[in-house]
Amino acid sequence: MKLSWNDVTPEPLVLNRRAVIAGLGLAAAGPALPARAAVDPGKPNSFEEITNYNNFYEFGFGKTDPAENAGALTTDPWAVDIGGMIDRPGSYSLADIAPANAVEDRIYRLRCVEAWSMVIPWQGVPLAGVLARVGVQPSAKFVEFQTLLRPEEMPEQRRRSLDWPYVEGLRLDEAMHPLTLLATGLYGKPLPNQNGAPIRLVVPWKYGFKSAKSLVRITLTDRQPVSTWQAMQPSEYGFYANVNPGVDHPRWSQATERPIGAGLFGGRKETLMFNGYADEVAHLYAGMDLARDY
Repeated sequence: MKLSWNDVTPEPLVLNRRAVIAGLGLAAAGPALPARAAVDPGKPNSFEEITNYNNFYEFGFGKTDPAENAGALTTDPWAVDIGGMIDRPGSYSLADIAPANAVEDRIYRLRCVEAWSMVIPWQGVPLAGVLARVGVQPSAKFVEFQTLLRPEEMPEQRRRSLDWPYVEGLRLDEAMHPLTLLATGLYGKPLPNQNGAPIRLVVPWKYGFKSAKSLVRITLTDRQPVSTWQAMQPSEYGFYANVNPGVDHPRWSQATERPIGAGLFGGRKETLMFNGYADEVAHLYAGMDLARDY
């Protein structure tokens, strides 16, 4: 069964909206919880900008490489294995994870570690709702995400430029936060291959590399996952990867960012703590040293 997009906001309407975040529905966990964005993320980037300036290293390290090379990716059929410390492990189809009548519109800022940013109108379902349905066990503390390993369709995997498959992780409270999204589309269209089709993670207060694409496995665990970039370059990429203008990347400053689509004279802008979502998520890190736990 394929997802239907009949009820998803079309592009012209999205362009006239800002932070559209519906209540978080947990079918098995009681009343809905409010989800909101305290900071207006700004006008969304165009579909062309969003789909032609990407980081998806399985298809190349240039910003246009994913759009040029991802066309061969097969995304139907697709299933995500959800397992580990849950009550109902199994292989779940896209329709199981994101039924069409549960898909929400959300406009989030994306801030990349290379100091560029976009505003993207996603469609998807809160990760918390999915985890509630599979039954998270009390011993679970972290969520590990694994992306597709298919070197015959992903050219960089044949070159072994990274330690594939790509792995990322969140603390359980981060994963259960109402802003954390499993995205299946943008601008009312199914998610393009270069943007992480057919399903990807979106964690808007963290740098973009935390939002793993083309997910095939979600595992609940009691141990902190070792993410791909953390394993390869631990001095540059920590587990948390929260947007923090006060902590520089070892090779460049994170104090400012370059909005994609701003033009030659658009200039740079100051980077906001937690990418502008501090009111919603700062409490998750109370008492932590965010320069050490980067």
